Parts: sequence; structure tokens; C-alpha cells
Amino acid sequence: MNLAIPAEIKPWLNFIHPIWMWILLGTSIYAMYLGMKVRSTRNAQGETKKELIKGRFNIRHHQVGSVLLALMVIGTLIGMGATYINNQKLFVGPHLLAGLGMTGMVAVSAALSPYMQKGHDWARYTHITLNVILLGLFGWQAITGVEILQRIISKM
Repeated sequence: MNLAIPAEIKPWLNFIHPIWMWILLGTSIYAMYLGMKVRSTRNAQGETKKELIKGRFNIRHHQVGSVLLALMVIGTLIGMGATYINNQKLFVGPHLLAGLGMTGMVAVSAALSPYMQKGHDWARYTHITLNVILLGLFGWQAITGVEILQRIISKM
């Protein structure tokens, strides 16, 4: 199946996914910062705790996490879609497989939210572990994505 996308536009589709994902990498780092603030608030005492509560870090972390979940799924689909539109196939390799794994991890991480809200430490530790791994993979994906983009640009 060949989609009716003008040939002049097709190569530029390759840039949507990388830009989108670099923004999400930055957003993920911000979400981690908020998560650390949530943890600091939970462990604080007295006036320090009162001051940290005013930052509403738990609400902001939950909101940013929800947006990350949605945008990561969409970003994954955009990357796969652009690759398929331009090549009529997907390239099954480390970048794609890690990206799909990351998409699954962010979904599982978000799904732990109700358990964390009920105070289950196993869910918190699983959430933190998944997201640390996710952030590490995200950094690796950024590097391999730039390498893929450089190959695409060299062929333009």
C-alpha cells in the first residue's frame, strides 16, 4: 500500500519523531525531578514538609506522567508510521525494540499509580525502578536515533 503523500513531504516526516522524542526526554527528566520532590515531601517533617506541600509536586508529577504516557505512545506510533511510509517496511532492530519496550514500561509505570496512592511501597519501588531504566534507555535511544537520522540525512 502506497499512501498518497507528496514525495517532497515524505522525507520531512522523519524529523517529527526525533523532535517529539527529544522533547519527551526533557519532559521525562522534569518528571523525575518532580518525583524526587514528591519523595522528599513524603519524608520531610514539620515546617519543611508544610513548605514542600505547597509545591503540589505530587499533583504535578501525576499530571506530567499522564502526559508522558500519552505522548510516548503517540511518538512511538509516529516513528513507526514515518518509517513505514518512507520505506514500506519497519526495520526491526535495537532502536525499534527498545522503543517498544519503553512504551510498555511507561504504561506499566503509569498503571501502578492507583497502588502507589494506596501507599503500597512495592508499587513505588517498581515505579521508580521502571522509570530509572526507562530514562537510561531514553538516553540510549536519543543517541541511536541521532545516528539513524544522520543516515537518513546523508541519503537526502
